[in-house]
Amino acid sequence: MSVGASLDQQWARIRGRLKDEVGEIAYRSWLQPLSFAGIRGGEVRIVVPTRFMRDWVLTHYADRIRNLWAGENPDVLSIDVVVASANAPSMLMPELTSDGDAGEPSRDSDPVDGAAGGGPVPPAPAPRAAALNQSASYGAASYGANSYIGSSYSAGPPSFASDESPTAVASVLEDRTDISAPLDPRFTFENFVVGKPNELAHAAARRVADATSVTFNPLFLYGGVGLGKTHLMHAIAWQIRRNDPNRKVIYLSAEKFMYQFIRALRFKDTMAFKQQFRSVDVLMIDDVQFISGKDSTQEEFFHTFNALVDQNRQVIISADKSPSDLEGMEERLRSRLGWGLVADIHPTTYELRLGILQAKADALNAAIPLKVLEFLAHKITSNVRELEGALNRIVAHAELVGRAISLESTQEVLHDLLRANDRRVTIDEIQKRVAEHFNIRVADMHSARRARAVARPRQVAMYLAKQLTARSLPEIGRKFGGRDHTTVMHAVKKVEELRTTDPAFAEDVELLRRMLES
Repeated sequence: MSVGASLDQQWARIRGRLKDEVGEIAYRSWLQPLSFAGIRGGEVRIVVPTRFMRDWVLTHYADRIRNLWAGENPDVLSIDVVVASANAPSMLMPELTSDGDAGEPSRDSDPVDGAAGGGPVPPAPAPRAAALNQSASYGAASYGANSYIGSSYSAGPPSFASDESPTAVASVLEDRTDISAPLDPRFTFENFVVGKPNELAHAAARRVADATSVTFNPLFLYGGVGLGKTHLMHAIAWQIRRNDPNRKVIYLSAEKFMYQFIRALRFKDTMAFKQQFRSVDVLMIDDVQFISGKDSTQEEFFHTFNALVDQNRQVIISADKSPSDLEGMEERLRSRLGWGLVADIHPTTYELRLGILQAKADALNAAIPLKVLEFLAHKITSNVRELEGALNRIVAHAELVGRAISLESTQEVLHDLLRANDRRVTIDEIQKRVAEHFNIRVADMHSARRARAVARPRQVAMYLAKQLTARSLPEIGRKFGGRDHTTVMHAVKKVEELRTTDPAFAEDVELLRRMLES
């Protein structure tokens, strides 16, 4: 095929072949932004918007593009990939004439018939060159023994939307300088209280933070609300920055990741977005479950994840569920998230809650009676965040009112919180626990049997249902085989009488009550 044939047509056929081979998603992400700038001396020049994209194309697609060009044009020997620049001269190259020398297109010649030098030479439109020179960075890379050059410019580099003001554009550029969320100085390893529920997650976090090479990739931390995931994420970031300030660490929530991606789409600046996130040493994404159901963001995060792992860069993720349980997440992404180490943080134990309260009290320099700390650790079991909030409330109340902290004042100040944390006991649970204690079947609670070995435990269960639940007497009766409310009244009265006359029986009832309330 002669060089005189339309270079635009050659490039169009090559782009079509690439799209068929790599698929729509990869083509749109990496190959669609490529632009043909010219051909000279057997070299084809390809222009890309960013340095990161240039490196990626050279690594993954350069061989194939060179082979396709050679198939279209035997004169092509090499490829050169360059980054568009505002400071460099135009990237557009004069195409080869039929005798192989670079020719200047004649303004008087018919673009179909060609220039005086021989075959048709498509003129290089000035607007394209101007658009090309609006890009932000410059760089050229040689591939193989020869350089890589490209064809006529068909798609300009990413640019900001025309209806945006310069101020808005400047703000976008400023936002990109440091998108990492601020770190809380309180959330360090030194301030993290370790217990059995979180010891694996803590050990893994320390290992990743102190390691000079990637150990687990990704490290995936998951657990319920307020159990310490964010604390560990911040602690890792602090430790990495302390060990090596030169390492580039980005920590942000999945929500902010999505926000940055949407802004990149809005301002047509996705290549800069890709380069920013894929050039870091450590990427930390908190609450990744937020992108569940958001397909475009998941796709971009998937490619970002793969690019970082391929470059042996550390990825750290947190979520409220394990990767396999994240609903609305693509299967391929769930699979990638489970590649490395998955460490869960279990709900806190009484001992861990007490240790956290003691550490927090020391940090506040507050004199809090041990009985109060034990009371809080026993009553507030939902999460650590709520536990610390309760402690802050009673300390603030004592300082503002000038009243010493006591068990009574604590119950008064936290009455709403304690009521919300009261354990909700169900009648089914009462029946099961009482049946186990008296060694009878749960079915006997609903049966018509009147033998004392069955009737007495049934009465105890009715009594406890009246004391520990908000159910009415008719509702309790229906849960015990459809009995009348008068039967429940009789059972309650009988148990109260026996408690005053039979110490052993009273002890059994009290034990059952404590077990159900704990």
